[in-house]
Amino acid sequence: MFKVTPNPPDSDPASPYETLESKEPHDTAERTLDYHLKPDVPIMENPRTPGTMFIVNPELDTGTLLAHACESLASANVMTMDLADHTDGPRRNTLLGIAQVIMLGELAVNRALDRLDPIE
Repeated sequence: MFKVTPNPPDSDPASPYETLESKEPHDTAERTLDYHLKPDVPIMENPRTPGTMFIVNPELDTGTLLAHACESLASANVMTMDLADHTDGPRRNTLLGIAQVIMLGELAVNRALDRLDPIE
C-alpha cells in the first residue's frame, strides 16, 4: 500500500545572522552566556589556596602519620561496634560490615608501620 505524504514545508535557508535584526538577539544571548559562564580571571592565574582550619602538617614523618591513621581507625572501629550493639536487624549487619572494613584498614596500616619501623 502506498501512503501519500505531503511535501516538507518550505524552510528559509538564510542564516540567522544575515540581517542586523536577526544578529542582535544572538549577540545579546552570547554576551549573557559569557557573563555567567566565563570567569573574569582564568582559573590557573588564581590558584585555590586550601583552608588552614583542618590541615595535616606537611613536615610530619610517615611513621607519625601512619600511627595517627591507625589510632583513628581503631577509634572508628570501637564507635561502629558500640553503635552496632544498640541496633537490630539489617542496620546492625551493615554496621558490622563497616566495622570489618575499618578493621581491615587498621590491619593494613599496622603492617605498613611494621615495614617502616620493624619490631626487633
